[in-house]
This record gives sequence, C-alpha cells and structure tokens, in this order.
Amino acid sequence: MDFLSSTTKSDLERMLFDETEQPKALPLSLLAEITNGFSDKQIIGQGGFAVVYQGMLNCGKVAVKRLCNTLMHEEFQREVVCLMMVKHKNVVRFLEYCADTQGSMERYNGKFVMADVQQRLLCFEYLPKGSLDKYITGTSRKLKWRNCYQIIKGICQGLHYLHEKNIVHLDLKPGNILLDDNFVPKIADFGLSRWFDEAQSRVFTVNNIGGTLGYLAPEFLNREITYQFDLYSLGVIIIEILTGKKGYHAVDTVVESWSNKLEQSQSDIELKQVRVCTEIGIECADFNPANRPSTKSIIDRLDYTENVSGYVETGAITSQLVRSLAASMTSYISMCTLICCSK
Repeated sequence: MDFLSSTTKSDLERMLFDETEQPKALPLSLLAEITNGFSDKQIIGQGGFAVVYQGMLNCGKVAVKRLCNTLMHEEFQREVVCLMMVKHKNVVRFLEYCADTQGSMERYNGKFVMADVQQRLLCFEYLPKGSLDKYITGTSRKLKWRNCYQIIKGICQGLHYLHEKNIVHLDLKPGNILLDDNFVPKIADFGLSRWFDEAQSRVFTVNNIGGTLGYLAPEFLNREITYQFDLYSLGVIIIEILTGKKGYHAVDTVVESWSNKLEQSQSDIELKQVRVCTEIGIECADFNPANRPSTKSIIDRLDYTENVSGYVETGAITSQLVRSLAASMTSYISMCTLICCSK
C-alpha cells in the first residue's frame, strides 16, 4: 500500500500542527472525506478559477482549494512550485496538494469512450477571519489603528520575503490577504505568480497577465512583469486600508481623518505612523515603476516610526508630486473603466 492511499486524517493533522513538515501529495479520497464530498455547505470562498472548502479534521480545520478548470496544468504546476518554496509568518501556509486523474466512460458521438477526469486541489491552513476586504470597505471599517498598522507592515514583510525568494505575486489585493485570529495578515492565492531566475529582474509575456483591475500596475498594458508590479498593488491596498477607498488621497486629509479615532495616550506616535503609511502608499502607486520604493526601504521606514525619538518628517510628498500622482490616478481609473466597458 503506497503513502497516498494510506494517508489518514491523523496524518494530515500531524502535518497541520508540525510546521517543520514539508508539503506532500494527498489522495483525492481524503480531501473528499474532510469536505463531506465537496459539499456546498462547506464552501467558504469562490472565484473564477477555484472553489475553496472548509475541511474538517478531528482536531482542527484546513482550507481546500479545488480548481474549476482542470486544463490549467501549467498554472497549477506554477502555483505549487511557488508554494513549495515559501514559509513565512505573513504567507499562508501550504500543507498538501492533489493531482488526480481517473478514467471515466463517457458517451462521445454516440459511442462510449474512456475519458480522463482530472482533479487539481491544494490544501492550506484555515484562517478564520477570512480576507482583508471584509474589514476595510463600507460600514465594515472598524479596525483599530494598531490592527491596521500590523496588517500593513505584515503585508510589506510578506511581500519582501516573496521578492527575496524571486517570486512576483501579480494578484495582490485585499481579497488575497487572509487574516488569522490575531489579525496577522497572510498573502494567499499564488495562481498567477511567477518565479524569476536569479539573474532575472523582468519578463515580457505574450499572454495577458491577469490580475484585478484597480490593483494592476499600469505597465500591465505592456505585458511587462517586474518586482515593481507588486509594489503598485501594495500602494493601492495601503491607501484602501487607510481610507476605505482606492485612488489618490492627500496625506494631510488622511492624517486628519484618523486624528479623532486614535487613543489620546498614543495619538502622537500613531499619527506619525498614519502619515508615513500614507506617504508609502502614494509612492508605491506612482505610475513610474522606477519611483516606487523597495520593500526593504518600506520596512526600514516603518521600523523607524516605531522609534519615537528617531522619527523625522521628511516632507517627501511634494506639492508637484501630489498634482502629478492625482492626475495619473485619474487617467488610470478612466483607462480601467474603458477596458471594463469594452469587455
């Protein structure tokens, strides 16, 4: 009896609680068992390319992502390759995968033929608070500043780690940022991600990059992929966390909007953090990729704000840059609207 056929719930539980375990292949039968036959009642998320189910173990839960389009062999392999390479507190923990092919008799042109039925699944840690988008838009914006700051810094640290591993995410957005019980953010969904060779810093693709309009860097029109692509998405996310909306917002306006929400005893420190985070968000969303800051410099600046005596306002966002960014953002939103309407 091979490992796959003999793997049980207990084996999966051991993998879940032992973080030294490396991702392994799992049998389809076990994933079907823990999701009650992929029951609709177990669905916790759904997108254009996959359905995510809650998997029930004896002592814990997992998330099972089942791809809808089983013909996407290259995309599935690319996602598994990227996931096998990463292990970080701000990246969702990848547990197992399943690539199952079984024969099934199907009627074709009036005859029965043997067809291959393929199943492609991924298994991850279960994160109970769901995705970030549920907490930063509309009436759901109830996060305290310390949670917002922790989320912003955690996303930056996770993205820095991915870039250090030569991985470009390409679909960074609030819906792909999951939160644990303590609001620690974890970057998820590597379906569009690319792994660069050591010597690579950019690549051009003949295919559409994919991703989500509003978070896509403007250079997606040139089908150019660089590390700076993710930084644009990061900037949009940071501004959205701070304001509840995408698009340009003046630094002073954002700071003023937070001034009445903060605890008096910590307001000076936290307002400085709000200012720096806003500046970083604006800089990351610059239309010129060369002007976007590196993930390392971003983390250094955030660390600096945590040292009260060391914080110095730099005035990095000049009035000329403000006008330029605001005009560029308006142009980009109009461009995205035209693209959506033409589809």
